[in-house]
This record gives sequence, C-alpha cells and structure tokens, in this order.
Amino acid sequence: MAAETKKVAQDLSAKLRTQKLRTAIAAIVFVVMAAGLILGVSTGTMSGFGWESISALCPLGAVATMLATKTMVPRAVISLVIMALLILVVGRAFCAWLCPSMLITRIQEFLRTPKKRRELAAETHDKMVDIAKYEITQAKESAGVKANGLSAKALGATYAAGAGDSAATVAAAATSASPANPINAASAASASAAVATASLSAQDKKALSGCGAGSCTAGCASCASAKQPHKKLDSRHYVLGGALLSTAIFGFPVFCLVCPVGLTFATVLVVWRLFAAGDMTIAVILVPALLIIELVFLRKWCTRFCPLSALMNLVSRFSKTFVPVIDDTKCLETSQGVPCSRCAQVCESDINIRHIAYGERTLADCSRCRNCADVCPTHAISFLVFAGAKAKSGARDGIPAPEAQPATVMLDEDALEVPSA
Repeated sequence: MAAETKKVAQDLSAKLRTQKLRTAIAAIVFVVMAAGLILGVSTGTMSGFGWESISALCPLGAVATMLATKTMVPRAVISLVIMALLILVVGRAFCAWLCPSMLITRIQEFLRTPKKRRELAAETHDKMVDIAKYEITQAKESAGVKANGLSAKALGATYAAGAGDSAATVAAAATSASPANPINAASAASASAAVATASLSAQDKKALSGCGAGSCTAGCASCASAKQPHKKLDSRHYVLGGALLSTAIFGFPVFCLVCPVGLTFATVLVVWRLFAAGDMTIAVILVPALLIIELVFLRKWCTRFCPLSALMNLVSRFSKTFVPVIDDTKCLETSQGVPCSRCAQVCESDINIRHIAYGERTLADCSRCRNCADVCPTHAISFLVFAGAKAKSGARDGIPAPEAQPATVMLDEDALEVPSA
C-alpha cells in the first residue's frame, strides 16, 4: 500500500504541468518588478503598480486608502472597479498565477526532504480517498430500488450509481409493480440478472467503506464528521474586518505594514541596500522575520488569514467564467464507482470539487490553478469560458446516478474488482 501511494504521489507531481508554468510566470513578473524597485524605475510593485500617469492599487489597498483619508480617491475607485471586473472573470487567479506568496510556497516545497514530501502526499491521498469511498458507500445505501414505475433502464442506472441490491431484491421490486405502472417482465429479468452478475461482495463493501484503509482509525464517523460548515464569512473575513477597523482608527493602512506581498518586495529592497550601501537597520531583521512568521509558521495563511483573499472571495463567489466543471459521464467516481479524488489531493485552495462539503473552501475560492484538470486520469474536468449553471455540477454533494459505464479505467489500490458470476 505504501509503495502504491508513493507511486500515486509521484504521478500526480509529474502531471502538474500548469503549476510549472504558473511558477515561471510569477517568478518572471516578480523579478521584473523587483529589478524596477532596485533600479528606481517607476513600475511600482504588486501593491501599487503602473507606468507614469497610469497606475492602479491592489483592491485592499484602494479600500484602505479611502477609509484612512475618509475621501473618495478617484484612482482608488478606478482600481477597485478594474479589479472587481477581473475577479468576476478569473476569480482568485492572482493567488495562483502572480502572488509572491505562491513562489515562497514553491520554495518551501522544494526544500522539503523527499521523505517529508511522501509523508504529506500519502496523508492527503489516504484522507481524500477515504472520503470518496465513504461517499460512494453512502450513495449505494441510499439509492434503493423503487418498484413503482421503475423501468429496466432505471434499474440499470440505479445499480450503476451503486445501489448494490441483490438479484432477489430487484426481482421482488419488479414483481411487486402496481398495475398502473407495470414493468416489462423480460426487461426486469434482464436487469435482475445484471445485478446478480455484478453485485458487491462483503470484501468490496469493506473496501468501499474506507474503514479498512490504514489512515482510517475512527471508522466512517470520521469521514462524516469531516464535512465543513462553509459559512458565508470565515476567519479571513474577520481578519479583513480587523484590518479595515484598524485603518479607520489609526488613519493609515495598518495591514499594509504586514502584507506578505509588500513584505516580499520590502525584503528585496532592504537586502539590496544592506549589500549595496551597507545600510544595516532593524528592518533587515524585522521585515524578513515578519514574512517568515506569516508564510512559514502560519502555513494556512492564504486560506485562513489573508484579508486580500477574503476581499476577492466576496466578488469571486459571483464568478461563472473559467470555473472547473466535472463531466459526470467521465468522472471515475460517478461513472464507475471507483474512488479517486485526485482533484482534491492537488487543489491549492483546499477545495474538494467532487465532494464540495468536505473541502475547507468552495468554488468561490477557486484560483484557476488548473491542478485538478492536469491530474484527472479521465480528463473529466474542464474550465469552460462560461460555465453558468454547469458550474454547480462540481459542487454537488453525493454521487449522482449516471448511465452504466464499462469499468475500463482503474486507479492503483483504489480500484475495485467486480467478481464474476
């Protein structure tokens, strides 16, 4: 099991093609802006950038500026409108494609020992697969075969969704149909035979439950209790409220002093001055120390503390463009009942797009990193230009009931072998 989990982790890492592209883009943008800061070129930083008379502020900086000055600053208003429109289109893409914090996270991952990487990957893998197994089992138990008006096609679809009823149960349902809603006897017998051929064994049910996994020590209750509350406001929004309140009280943007984006560029500047001019000040120690505390010791900074993330979340929850959408006819869990959850294992925003209730965040926090699409073994995830109502398909709880699909794709230790008759 450990060797197979290690193989899965290595396969996932190798498939993260877009992550390498994002890292390269963010690094190039950061180097260009840092060089401009050092050379005195007026391009600014990501906290406030532009060229000559054309400039823009980050959305949080724009709000804080107007709150501190208690005036409507035209440049701040324009910046807010532009940023709001961009967030409506691409959500929190800034976090995955440009934010310096993401670069620091990549460096942290690179510096980890191979053993530590394997341990973290295995922990995430086992947790997400256990959740998938639990949800599939719940779907099988709740699907049930209803006799009234149930056609042979519905019987097949019910089993494909994982009803797992015995042939006797299906036959009984068929024979007890009401006269008003008769079921074709030949079709019902055929459906019964199909269920009998592919019914789950006790071993398969145990495997599906997730309780047999090495990571599961508390039984199915541990998976059920893993669901997240998903309130409209979370810890980040309270940090945002504190940042704005402190700005109103003290008359200047207090959070800007500890913003990781600003601290990253400030670190570059103070280190440059130290070596170029021998300018040794307390800032040489204080600025990098603050950055390390926020991003290393507060490892969940982006999903639990960042007020800029909270501000973007308030807008991105209305975004319907470039949202990940799952094709249920291709997804292994919905088409074949095979626990996968690779998309949840690699999401940088802590979203479980297959079982949204178990993720720390929802699609409102999607950063369009495309990790989920890169690792999906059946290419079931796509980022449509306009998802509309389809965007909700990735946020559905439970397992829907698709047409029966041939079990042609299996996933390492997660694959279930259907016993022959």
